[in-house]
Amino acid sequence: ETNAAATAAHNASTTASLSNSTRLVKTSTVLATMASTINAVPVDNLYAQPLLLDHTRARWLTKDPAETVIVSPDAGGVERARSYAWRLGCGLAIIDKRREGPNVAEVMHLIGSVDGKDAILVDDMIDTAGTMVKAAAALRANGARRVLALASHPVLSGDAVGRITSSVFERVAVTDTIPLSAEAAANPKLQVIEVAPLLGAAISAIHRNASISRLFLTERA
Repeated sequence: ETNAAATAAHNASTTASLSNSTRLVKTSTVLATMASTINAVPVDNLYAQPLLLDHTRARWLTKDPAETVIVSPDAGGVERARSYAWRLGCGLAIIDKRREGPNVAEVMHLIGSVDGKDAILVDDMIDTAGTMVKAAAALRANGARRVLALASHPVLSGDAVGRITSSVFERVAVTDTIPLSAEAAANPKLQVIEVAPLLGAAISAIHRNASISRLFLTERA
């Protein structure tokens, strides 16, 4: 009887384990199917570049585009900066950040010339603003007449607004993809560009089954 009871208990345990395993397999299958379905939904990336280009042309460019240089704040942003420079007909420069040795402060080398010209730093976002402010100082030290900046997303964490206020930046233009704090909104150096027209155009294009990419085919100046 004891052996029979033990056998019955073992069988019940095995059945429960198999049942749980089956549930796990079914759950995993459902999740995998859901993930596959989600990944199958087409998604379009929207770029703020057309808005930032229009802002630059309307407010910052002089009659001679050669008087303006688009600057990448680091090596990783060169393609972005090159795209802006090509469309605006401006020059291109790059900030090369490097440390000369252990425990040595980071040094910013400028590749290109901004002497006597307007320098516009271009980045995807501004978080703490530390890198952008240092890059701006390096541009001014290399003779830039004016230093400005463009960025899609104004994260502005920590003391970013304070750094921008005390920096050599004349103006910093950002979009409203992230609402500004009261302090940032009141800062005269920050200019905000609304993305609503871009979103509206994208929604309209999708509704009409038209091309989304045409929204970003900006012509060269």
